[in-house]
Amino acid sequence: MRKFVVPALSLALCLGLTAGCSSKTDAPAASTGETTAAASAESTSEAAASAETKSIDSLKIAFSPYADADTITTATEPLENLLKETLLEKGYDVKDIDMTVGTSYTAVGEALSAGSADIGFISGGNYVLFSDDCDVLLTALRYAINKDSEDPKEWNDGTIEENTDKMSTYYRSIILAGPSEKGQELLAKVNNGEELTWDDLNSATWAVMGPTSASGYIYPSLWLNERYGKTIADLANAVQSDSYTTSLARLASGQADLMVSYGHIRTKYAPDWKEKFGGTDDMVKQTGIIGVTEGIYNDMIAYSKTSELMQDADFRQALGDSFIEIAGTDEGKDIIKVFSQVGYEWGDDANYDGERAAQEMLKSMN
Repeated sequence: MRKFVVPALSLALCLGLTAGCSSKTDAPAASTGETTAAASAESTSEAAASAETKSIDSLKIAFSPYADADTITTATEPLENLLKETLLEKGYDVKDIDMTVGTSYTAVGEALSAGSADIGFISGGNYVLFSDDCDVLLTALRYAINKDSEDPKEWNDGTIEENTDKMSTYYRSIILAGPSEKGQELLAKVNNGEELTWDDLNSATWAVMGPTSASGYIYPSLWLNERYGKTIADLANAVQSDSYTTSLARLASGQADLMVSYGHIRTKYAPDWKEKFGGTDDMVKQTGIIGVTEGIYNDMIAYSKTSELMQDADFRQALGDSFIEIAGTDEGKDIIKVFSQVGYEWGDDANYDGERAAQEMLKSMN
């Protein structure tokens, strides 16, 4: 905010006029020297303010397809003005913020690699794949859910998973069985304490995400490998979805018997199961968990190393601080909940070494 300084002599004139003094001899006129000095001081003040604020033509943000594009676009619309206002407070006047939803997780990684996106909301698996050309800015925080066991039977107690007030830096991937005959057959075996065979799983139709998705491909593949020496690539009927909501629609309709996803997907979408996805009963009654993976480090906001804008360390600091601050507000929480995120902390590339090891294992199996 610019502060305007009113010269004392001018203030006196104003007060005199207010008191009704109209004589031209009541106060002497300001000298030319005084006028020049005042103008010079104001000009210097304006120049300093201008020098403190850096102008940014455009900031390009790419979102991975955590949900369908329309849902993400609508939810994140308020982010543009919030981010502009917060960055301006930190000395950066961003003229335009271009927010897009990638057609796939891989597409967002490719955009970061090429520098056509300055920052991207991506998974750990996608980050590791493209980490030569991008780096971690912030790691997302999520509320932990009240079920965390690797035993799927403990998830199938007739209740939907619920968020707790505990912040978590990791989550789990689950294999979710749907209402189809095959899905219910496999779920019944798990709940009866029977071990699933590879033939059991291979006879089902799976809805999966792309190969760079941690919860939608990589960790379920590791789960399969540890038990059967196989991966998703070995399944006879695996259909790739463009988003988890597409997988849910396939599961509800019976087009898929099983789907893989992050563990809190029912927490998020149970209210929409019937109206949006076509379920015929409550989600907790029509679905169940048949497999649970080890913990997965949370998704992130990554920045492009090839983006000229993001080479500015001071701007990266301001941008990271801005996201952390926005996520702490009620309006910010409403925005980022579309990503199932509740906050951010500064990220560290080393936190994703486990993801690198997972991908190396997958490469050795293929």
